[in-house]
Amino acid sequence: MPPRRRPVKSTEAVTQHHLNPNQFVDAFLSYLEAECGMSINTVKAYRNDVEQFASWMSENRIGSVLDVDLGIMSQFLQTLHERELKATTISRRLVALKMFFRYLVLEGIIAESTVDLMSSPKLWQYLPTVLSPEMVDRLLDAPTWEDSFPKRDRAILAILYATGCRASEVSGMRLRDIRLEENYCRCTGKGNKERIVNLNPFARKAIETYLEKERPKLLRNRDSEFLFLTRTGRAITRIMVWHVVKKYAARVGCSDKISPHTLRHSFATHMLAGGAEIRALQEMLGHASIRTTQIYTQVEHSRLKSIHSKCHPRG
Repeated sequence: MPPRRRPVKSTEAVTQHHLNPNQFVDAFLSYLEAECGMSINTVKAYRNDVEQFASWMSENRIGSVLDVDLGIMSQFLQTLHERELKATTISRRLVALKMFFRYLVLEGIIAESTVDLMSSPKLWQYLPTVLSPEMVDRLLDAPTWEDSFPKRDRAILAILYATGCRASEVSGMRLRDIRLEENYCRCTGKGNKERIVNLNPFARKAIETYLEKERPKLLRNRDSEFLFLTRTGRAITRIMVWHVVKKYAARVGCSDKISPHTLRHSFATHMLAGGAEIRALQEMLGHASIRTTQIYTQVEHSRLKSIHSKCHPRG
């Protein structure tokens, strides 16, 4: 049974004050926990979303939640788009604000919520960047003897593309996770969920070469359970994986928007193009929802349309 709606306070009374969202955040979060039963992590995410909206309001000299209308919300969403946030992030932020403004209605702070009229951005409208197979080949071949740790870097690039793993999953891999004889490795994804991902011959060879030729030198007479190491023998971080991809992407002339996740997107799109079933791809990527995986069907459709337009005589 939904909570009883409290009587709306006089708008004339509350307009005398500047009602910044931050004034209501703590009470809103308590409401989410006590009455909505939301998890701690979700509540933390909602806090961040509302506080960022409050900061944006302050920057744009919007003094009160009473002033928030469809025009202001559209401006805020446009700002998020310009920051090139993922569609999923924008959608979650909008959901958080809808909940927040519903709470303000419930508390009688505002008479009605115009935020509820905003529709969430559709995922297919914001398709991820994907490299062509030819560009992937160039990227994987980019590390050379002139680099400090070319065998490690090539192995990192190879495993990112071969498995579709996230940067954090690759940086967290341990020696015991690698099964070169069986051509697979085990990775730990979001929520500490483990999954098995296959290694192609190129990735297997790159890892074997790194383990034999370079990793012993990086150990510096220490022991480490982690697969990929820094020059000091410590485990490589997610940010360092990001820098590795950026470095070689720039070398082969890729866009500066390329990141480890681009190789994950490329893996997924190329697998679909090769005939992989969507459910199998969902399992390989470690997606909790099939809807997330279905983004790549739109990417492949978009790619085929582009090829048709470019190659057809009357395209």
